[in-house]
Amino acid sequence: MFEARLPQAATLKRIIDPIKELVNDANLDCNDSGISMQAMDGSHIAMSSLQLRADGFDPYRCDRNLSLGINLTSFSKILKCAGNDDVITMKADDDADILSLMFEGKNGERVSQFDLKLLDIDSEHVSVPEQDYDCDIKISSAEFAKICRDLSGLGQSMVIDVTKEGVRFSAGGEIGNGSVMIKQGAASIDDEKGAIYTRINMREPVSVTLSLKFLNNITKATPLSETLEIHMTDDLPVLFQYNIGEIGHLGFYLAPQIPDEE
Repeated sequence: MFEARLPQAATLKRIIDPIKELVNDANLDCNDSGISMQAMDGSHIAMSSLQLRADGFDPYRCDRNLSLGINLTSFSKILKCAGNDDVITMKADDDADILSLMFEGKNGERVSQFDLKLLDIDSEHVSVPEQDYDCDIKISSAEFAKICRDLSGLGQSMVIDVTKEGVRFSAGGEIGNGSVMIKQGAASIDDEKGAIYTRINMREPVSVTLSLKFLNNITKATPLSETLEIHMTDDLPVLFQYNIGEIGHLGFYLAPQIPDEE
């Protein structure tokens, strides 16, 4: 038996929204320590990695390890039926072919129930080794999303250069070129929540070129967290990580483009 109750449906909506832009089907792997998901997009350019701890749910129960195969678009459609402040409960029997979802309004006067058909997904688990990156950046997630949107008007790729001067985001194409330079300690002002300061920890200069199409899909996770962690080393996939309050994190590994690649 699997059961997990989350206080706000908005959290699960914000998790699934960016993942479904990259992956059609994926397994929710459930065990007594929590829920995880790891899924690669069809082109093997981006991988999503989700970790949600059991103590982030109340209650949480998982009697034995389960892999719940879900179509993410279908899952998202059902989640849209929940109010952002609804309490959401997910349930599945050990040999179930459906995932049951219950949405409860805060006042308890409205309860909605849905069943999502589960899929048999044969996916290969990709082991991600622990990596000491040459550069670690902590930046306002909203500011990074704006940079990606702005530079999308100039080209298909964005170059991220990290030096002792700071981090530079740049793009170019037929209409021209553009760049945004952010220095250590720069403040991004959010009128409601105050300033978020950029932090850069660089051991070696790094320069990577990434697809703006994939970056704009990844930044759909912006509502999950005020800040975004970017971990980089030349010629290795870049890790973009959004922390989900106290319950876990959602990460995306994005492979850099080779110099001759569009």
